[in-house]
Amino acid sequence: MINLIPSYTFDHAQLWKLVSNRNKWLIQIRFIAVTVLLIFLLFVGLIIKLNLSEVQILGMISVCAFILSCNIIFLLISNSNLIKNSADKYNPLHFALTQIICDLLALGFLTYFTGGIESPFYIFFIFHMIIGSMILPGFVLYTIAIATTIALILLSLSEYLQLIPHNSFGNLIEHPLYNNLNYVLISTTSFGIMMVVSAIFSNRIARAHYQGEQELKKALDELQQAEKVKLKYTMGVVHEIKSPIVAAQSYLDLILHKFLGPISSQVEEKLKRVRNRTEEALHIINDILDISRLRLLESFNFEEFDIGLSLIELINKKKSQARTNNISLEFYEQRSYVQNVKGDKKLIEVALSNVLGNAIKYNIENGIVEVILKDNQTKDGVIIEISDTGIGIPEDEKQNIFKEFYRASNVKSKGYEGTGLGLSFVKEIISHHNGKISFESPSRLGNEISPGTTFRIELPYSKL
Repeated sequence: MINLIPSYTFDHAQLWKLVSNRNKWLIQIRFIAVTVLLIFLLFVGLIIKLNLSEVQILGMISVCAFILSCNIIFLLISNSNLIKNSADKYNPLHFALTQIICDLLALGFLTYFTGGIESPFYIFFIFHMIIGSMILPGFVLYTIAIATTIALILLSLSEYLQLIPHNSFGNLIEHPLYNNLNYVLISTTSFGIMMVVSAIFSNRIARAHYQGEQELKKALDELQQAEKVKLKYTMGVVHEIKSPIVAAQSYLDLILHKFLGPISSQVEEKLKRVRNRTEEALHIINDILDISRLRLLESFNFEEFDIGLSLIELINKKKSQARTNNISLEFYEQRSYVQNVKGDKKLIEVALSNVLGNAIKYNIENGIVEVILKDNQTKDGVIIEISDTGIGIPEDEKQNIFKEFYRASNVKSKGYEGTGLGLSFVKEIISHHNGKISFESPSRLGNEISPGTTFRIELPYSKL
């Protein structure tokens, strides 16, 4: 199998995708061309009345039938497994070459039946050179241009020497030109020059554009690789920071549980604040680690799971935090039937934990948090609503709530710690799972003093 891959191509996946899309485009255009050609045949026969011979009419109809038959075969091939994205097998480039050769053959016969060198259709060979330049490498395109020019010269000379019959395009031309040697030589020479020049210029433009795309893709790949290296480095450093904080918490717990002896209430209060600060620091570290993991695409692990069970487990884990803050935490299952969602279970649980943790953290004393699991309107997914009676979100800051490192003014003014990464991370996770996240504040549980917020997360069911 001839290797048609340009030497300057390094991203073969991008090449196969590009050529495959253009192959589909060629098939679509060919159906249009057949329709236009049949309409043209009716137009010149019934309205202009060019008095085409039976041979010409049958010839043009045969050309239409040939193009249509080939195109149906091409359509079937494009939807089959015959085309392989491999240099040493029949690949999209070979498929494109096959289509263009068939088109040139059909155009050659159409040119012959409509007057040869007198035909208005031979100009479409140049159009095919431009199309070919968008797909085929230069050496193939130049070979086709030269071969097509030689074929037209041979056709014109054969008609001039009366080796084959000439088909005048009806009464369009009063005085024949095919038997004028000077006209034949000038026309075929001009045609050859135009073919070669069109092939060179269009191929160079297409090549420059394609090389630009390849270089851009290479630069993006290098940036992504650098980003992955940076993320892995960040994860390593942050994970090391986590260790001494956990160790400090262990010592604080020993003191607070009086294992090392009694402590005064004043010291105990200060130590509890330190313990809460270290817990907040761990939450921040875990946010950074989770975001880094999400952006390292190889860490995705898709599976089917029941989101209801995950929510129940998550709520049970959060109840101790809720009790510490005197928060009422309730779960309501309202699905009409249970069906699995598909995704990275751990990441989705991290996203839900983040939203639920915020509902508890930014709530008021003796506040309420309600979690509702229900079907969406079209019954092809679930909606998770997490409502609270917390501090809410200021109206003029709602458009910024999912931005990285953004923290609402009422959060900062009340002294809550955080990075502002949580909700941007949640949105990124939900988007990766083809889901949606929205919110409203005040929530349905809120009031004037504590408006609260309702976050609504929608996830699609797995396609079973």
